[in-house]
Amino acid sequence: MQGFDETTRSGAVAVPARIVARGVGVVARGGGEILRGISLAVEPGRLLALAGSSGAGKTTLLEVLAGVRAPDRGTVLRADVPAGGSQAELGFVPQDDIIHRDLPLARTLAYAARLRLPAGTGSAEVQSAVDRVLDALGLTGRAGVRVGLLSGGERKRASIAVELLTRPAVLFLDEPTSGLDPATGAELITLLRDLSRRGTAVVLTTHTPADLSRCDTVGFLSPDGRLVHLGPPEGLSAHFGVDTVEEVYGVVTADTPDLADEGPGADEPTAEARSAPAQPPRPLGALGQWALLTRRSADIMIRNRLSVAVLAGSPVMIVIMFVMLFRAGAFDPADPSPGTAAMILFWIAFGAFFFGLTYGLLQICTEIAVVRRERLTVLRLGPYVLAKATVLLPVLAAADALLLAVLRALDRLPAAGWSVYGSLFATTVLASAAALALGLLASAAVSEPGQATLMLPLLCFPQVLFSGAFVPVPQMAWPGWALSWAMTNRWAFESLGSGIGLNALWAHGRSPLGPPLLASYGDTFGGPTARGWIWLAGFTVLFLTGAWALLARSCPRARAVAETAAPSP
Repeated sequence: MQGFDETTRSGAVAVPARIVARGVGVVARGGGEILRGISLAVEPGRLLALAGSSGAGKTTLLEVLAGVRAPDRGTVLRADVPAGGSQAELGFVPQDDIIHRDLPLARTLAYAARLRLPAGTGSAEVQSAVDRVLDALGLTGRAGVRVGLLSGGERKRASIAVELLTRPAVLFLDEPTSGLDPATGAELITLLRDLSRRGTAVVLTTHTPADLSRCDTVGFLSPDGRLVHLGPPEGLSAHFGVDTVEEVYGVVTADTPDLADEGPGADEPTAEARSAPAQPPRPLGALGQWALLTRRSADIMIRNRLSVAVLAGSPVMIVIMFVMLFRAGAFDPADPSPGTAAMILFWIAFGAFFFGLTYGLLQICTEIAVVRRERLTVLRLGPYVLAKATVLLPVLAAADALLLAVLRALDRLPAAGWSVYGSLFATTVLASAAALALGLLASAAVSEPGQATLMLPLLCFPQVLFSGAFVPVPQMAWPGWALSWAMTNRWAFESLGSGIGLNALWAHGRSPLGPPLLASYGDTFGGPTARGWIWLAGFTVLFLTGAWALLARSCPRARAVAETAAPSP
């Protein structure tokens, strides 16, 4: 493996960093303590393993050391890390893959490099960084393979490759060998050990005893979150008076004495070491991120077979149902069918809603692990959410235009001028945009695609029942009437009706259902079309803002790295 010690784009060699934790404590939401008085040092050129039983606080300690989470007590001092450059210097690989599965490996690494490297980095430098990490991790021969087709060990190395793009001074990994077979896990630990020998401090959590013997230092946590051993792996079994590492897990109890100062490097950095080096280069700005994320989202969408099937199949399915359900000539002034006309307009509105919702529901939850990690580096959530809308809205507009054109060609819509069909098109696009924003909001609210799929009927049924099509809004009980104001489908339905002149059709039609049906709807279609547009545009902004807020809550920024401290009790 090569390339770990090369200079950065600015010409500076990555400075080895040292991290010291003193008396770190973390309290759970329920009041119980996850970590108690942890003191240890992360040294350059060393491979530190954090071990312990499930629930001992290994991942929590890893996150505190990496700046992902702030301690409730104690301090974490980070020397020789640029102020404001926390996650460029500190690499963090969670248990989940932090790389998109639908793109070839080299391509997804190139997107990650353009996002993380300084603004203005040229294509040649991006390619050089990608080639460097592929070679360093033995993945050059797999560069053109789609990530989803890589083996588990290769995907784990691919996630590490993302972090090595910026040459981090410290690399944190949460259970990197989890789910790997013993041979692959041993190979990965050897790779990390080689990386640490080149000057990068490496910290990992593990529940695999075999991993510990390949590390330089083992920090063992008790079930109550105390550090009960810190030292070379050779002394772990002897320290607890057992023969094997596996037996250590059985003998460690909550009342084991704390040995936080055991082992090297527990002293604090000096005042000189705490001083921050030069400020890091300027990252990609909001506009640049939006453009890059838009290209990446479009690339992922095109390469995802399920996405392509949904994009192409939804309009076709809706059109076929329209042809099978409604007869031609429902808008003929000589022999109108007011009930059929109202239902056609409703299902056009619902079709636009369904397009947008289904396109948006799986956009965020399928890549939330990637978003969380990129948020710890430089990702801005506003450009990320807007990039999703930018990619999908033109596709939705094309689907809406196709729907209207086919229905007109099959005489399911009346002959009218460009102004009428321009109004109908604007309404359907706005309805799709509001539904897309709602889908993105729901996708940001769940943690996995299965949950998003379950939300589809929950979001669709109210839009059908409270849109005012089957039970006119003036005829609803007051709770339903109040809820109808929050239904985007109501405003799309009303705008379509007013834009096509449904009131005039009903008033002059010869159908006996005309006047009574018109009376039950009251002034539903009597308002200006633009009123519905304003509501739909407002909902779009509201839902997009909600998606941004949910992501900001679930994907917080990293803590400052120069020093993280919490007052002692």
